[in-house]
Amino acid sequence: MIRVYIGLGANLAEPILQLQHAVTALAQLADSRLVAVSSFYGSKPMGPQDQPDYVNAVAALDTTLAAETLLDALQRIELEQGRQRKDERWGPRTLDLDILLYGDEILATSRLTVPHYGLHQREFVIYPLLELAPLLLIPGLGALAEIALQVPRNGLTILTSGLTSGLTSGLAAPQH
Repeated sequence: MIRVYIGLGANLAEPILQLQHAVTALAQLADSRLVAVSSFYGSKPMGPQDQPDYVNAVAALDTTLAAETLLDALQRIELEQGRQRKDERWGPRTLDLDILLYGDEILATSRLTVPHYGLHQREFVIYPLLELAPLLLIPGLGALAEIALQVPRNGLTILTSGLTSGLTSGLAAPQH
């Protein structure tokens, strides 16, 4: 099993409900086990500011799926929840699921970059990830706790508490 961290975000069509449905879908992925989900956080949009605020979270998942097979599964979940891919970058969306980390691998394909290219700059990724794995080392970037010291919260607020009840713990380090 490989420990994978998935970023979740939504700002349309009841974003908290969108993330809750996404968590349920992640828990049902084949060859995978949902380990934990961070609190849900409210954040300002990264792109155009004339859109609703986002709700973001991070999920820890253990999987035997190959990285691009996992990406395909995540994109299916997005589509099932009404995601429409548009040319506008960082625009509003019903659901965005990103592979942030795939074990300790560094990947760069035409479809997937891991660690996620913006991970170390985004408070709505860093702080939920820190909640789940405070001792995490990010391949090519260093200690998550050190990175967090460089990333301002930018108004990030906790909306709901995390989900670890009934899920397996052991979140400090990826499994291989």
